[in-house]
Amino acid sequence: MAIPEIVCLCGSTRFPEAFTKAMRDFTLAGEIVLTVGMFGHQEGLDMKGPVKKMLDELHLRKIDLADYIFVLNVNGYIGESCRNEIRYAQSLQKSVQYLETDHDYVGREF
Repeated sequence: MAIPEIVCLCGSTRFPEAFTKAMRDFTLAGEIVLTVGMFGHQEGLDMKGPVKKMLDELHLRKIDLADYIFVLNVNGYIGESCRNEIRYAQSLQKSVQYLETDHDYVGREF
C-alpha cells in the first residue's frame, strides 16, 4: 500500500454534515483525514473567546501535518477563521482544494 495523503478539512463548524461527509469520503478514498475536534457553533462555544483561539491554533498545527487542505465552502461561505487557514496553507505552499469550485475566489490568494 502506498503512503496515504493527509488532508486537513477546513470550513465553518456551522456545517457539521459537510465535515462528516467529507471525512467519510476521504477515508474511503484511502486518505488520512485531519478535521475539527468539535463543532463550536452547535456546542455554544464563545466564538471570540480563548477556547476558540486555542482551537484555531490547534487547527493550524493540523495544517502543518497535512499534504493539502480541503475547504468546505458550503454555499460559497468562508468565514474569517477559514480564510486565515487558507492563507496559512498558502504560505506553506500547500495545495488548497474546494468543495464548491464555482466561486470567484477559487484558485486565488487569500
